[in-house]
Amino acid sequence: MLIAQVARWAREIPESPAYTFVDHLGDGSRGTLTWGRVDLKARALAVRLRELAGPGDRVAVLAPQGLDYVVAMLGVMYARLVAVPLFAPGLPGHAERLSGAYADADPLVVLTTTAALPGVRDFLATAPAPKRVVAVDAVSDLLADEWEPERIRPEDLAYLQYTSGSTRAPAGVEITHANLTANAAQLWEVFRATPRTSVAALWLPLFHDMGLVATVAMPIVGGNQAVFMDPVAFVMSPVRWLRLLSEFGDVFTGGPNFAYEYTAARVSPQEKEGLDLSGVRVMLNGAEPVRPGAIEAFDDAFAGCGLRPEAHTPAYGLAEATVFVAATGRDERPVVTAFERDALRDGRAVPHTGTGPRSTLVSCGRPHGQQVRLVGEDGRERPGGEVGEIWVRGPNVARAYWRDPARSAETFGAVVNGATSDGTVPDGAEGAWLRTGDLGVLHGGRLYVTGRIKDLVIVDGRNHYPQDIEATAQEAHPAVRRDRVAAFAVPGEGTERLVVVAERSRHGLEADADEVGRAVRAAVQKYHELSVYDFVLTPAGAVPRTSSGKIARRACLRAYLEGALV
Repeated sequence: MLIAQVARWAREIPESPAYTFVDHLGDGSRGTLTWGRVDLKARALAVRLRELAGPGDRVAVLAPQGLDYVVAMLGVMYARLVAVPLFAPGLPGHAERLSGAYADADPLVVLTTTAALPGVRDFLATAPAPKRVVAVDAVSDLLADEWEPERIRPEDLAYLQYTSGSTRAPAGVEITHANLTANAAQLWEVFRATPRTSVAALWLPLFHDMGLVATVAMPIVGGNQAVFMDPVAFVMSPVRWLRLLSEFGDVFTGGPNFAYEYTAARVSPQEKEGLDLSGVRVMLNGAEPVRPGAIEAFDDAFAGCGLRPEAHTPAYGLAEATVFVAATGRDERPVVTAFERDALRDGRAVPHTGTGPRSTLVSCGRPHGQQVRLVGEDGRERPGGEVGEIWVRGPNVARAYWRDPARSAETFGAVVNGATSDGTVPDGAEGAWLRTGDLGVLHGGRLYVTGRIKDLVIVDGRNHYPQDIEATAQEAHPAVRRDRVAAFAVPGEGTERLVVVAERSRHGLEADADEVGRAVRAAVQKYHELSVYDFVLTPAGAVPRTSSGKIARRACLRAYLEGALV
């Protein structure tokens, strides 16, 4: 199991750096745990936890980004308990998510830090009380001497990964030690990392699946170093991310699509001076739809800093598969393909011929160490070139949702090529597939994600992908903030009605809302032959987003129906 690798590196390379945290929100200092120290602290914490809980009990991590978070996750796994990676109370916009996930997990113990303890106690005053609250940084290293290792089985739960809740309430995905071990190895192999040499440099939140696996788990595979910072530090000054990457000659990183657009737009010419991105081997782009414009803007912005276009690596994944499913190969340029939009809307991937409307999609590459099928509503596999739901099977796929057997059976027990009416699996059928809820197509052997089933806008019997409408809206007027547009359907008489909600850009604060609305309506009508039933222009920050940065269309729909968008 992956967790055993920590002890291995502690024996073989005890003085080598394992995890480094850059405290931009504090005094700017750096703290580093060597493999020897991280193993020591994880063992000490495990001893303390075993005094309070037994195998299978949940331990919620309500701590800020930092080295103590890493120790918390590893210590829980050492003790054969079930970690619940959450975050310290007070994270703007996520109070409801924290309360829901915490209550659902029903933890016996809460881990935090001394600095975050007052806020955690305030939170727990209105939440189910755990047996004990433990400050990770207050646990004595001397307890490590009392550690007695216990065999961890592959099927043991490692942690509950709560989904970001873009379409429904967050749910705890049951990630076993076998799942984590498999997915960390799959990702490490795709990156073609060099053992003990390659460095991971990231800012992704550790409570998110991508941040947790890429920052904490994947470096364990090869004894590599992970250097990371707080997401807020990135948002405040995205050049910090690039400066971190510039420090290393063999470095990999990742982030959601919006981060690349944001960084390209916010880093000034003066800040680019001194950046050396020639050592960046992989820049994973995932967690939300990858936009061709984001890749172009980022590459154009930093080509003068030595960034290779092959470094940009579009990918696809989801929490139910631990995190990673498919990616473009290392040293392979992103593949961008224009399809006939009307044909794609009708379920066929037809390359654009140069006339008529188009949908330009970025390939997410090929799966690694797992199988992917595109499946129709009838449960039968679709041939290449036809759109279907993306189904996944592999050792990294989780087994269930926490305490939700009905939803688990629907999501994790799918059967390709049909089950009979009595539930039996006929000859030639393949069972136990993960239904992702995402639509996609295989074209030229590559996976393209076309959208989410539940987000489709269906007007007069025709399917429309909301991301296409959103892209049109954000280009219709400079007052519309890029990547802050939500398109969704509301019930109407006989058919659905299209609603578009957009945030104002920094340059559009004085623009007339009616003028902006007319521009958006005209563009959507022209390019999609759709009438916009309602257009809402909101202040910055009003369009809901998930913890990974994706537009939360269902949450936006709820807010719209409740009259909460202002």
